[in-house]
Amino acid sequence: MKSASKYTELLILAIIIIPVIYLLAIWAELPEEVPMHWNAKGQIDRYGSKNELVGLLFILNLPLYFILKYAPKIDPKKKISDAQLAGLRLVMHLFMSALALFILYSTKQAEMSSPFGIISLVGLLFAVLGWYFSRLKPNYFIGIRTPWTLENEEVWTRTHKASGPVWMIGGILMAIAPLIVESASAYIVIGITLLLTVYSVGYSWWAFKNLIQKSED
Repeated sequence: MKSASKYTELLILAIIIIPVIYLLAIWAELPEEVPMHWNAKGQIDRYGSKNELVGLLFILNLPLYFILKYAPKIDPKKKISDAQLAGLRLVMHLFMSALALFILYSTKQAEMSSPFGIISLVGLLFAVLGWYFSRLKPNYFIGIRTPWTLENEEVWTRTHKASGPVWMIGGILMAIAPLIVESASAYIVIGITLLLTVYSVGYSWWAFKNLIQKSED
């Protein structure tokens, strides 16, 4: 078990380092000024020095590494299994590194006139998180943490089982949105995110109220 954990840690570190190596390899080919921000229509509204890309790589992966590795250790419930946590860490770092590689490659090719490829990556992340939801045990760190799910384990279980498929569908729709209606995909993403949030929070409240009513009957 310790050996497996060691190999997982090495794999995560390798995933984090790959974008750094790629940046070093293409550094001389990058323009001095690169796109750094886009508005909701996908238009570039701020350029910055290519030196900012270095900070971007550290912001994307390093803080996340320490949060995911050490924060669960102080979770009072301690119900997240090592396998679940390792899987989640791999997924999150794969996403962040893929995001970094996409930005670096697009900048090098001078082809990213809009950030809608990033939206597709975020959609895939939502879909994977939805798959994880039905497997999560109650905790204070990962999942749909509302007053009602944290209060009652059955409400937690019902909420995550009900929300998981919805998040998967929403994530897939988000991923393909830029391919169908690119000009409005940013607004679609905002709408999907709000709907997923409202559904999960609302369901947790409904499940809690329904459970209380049954206990009183």
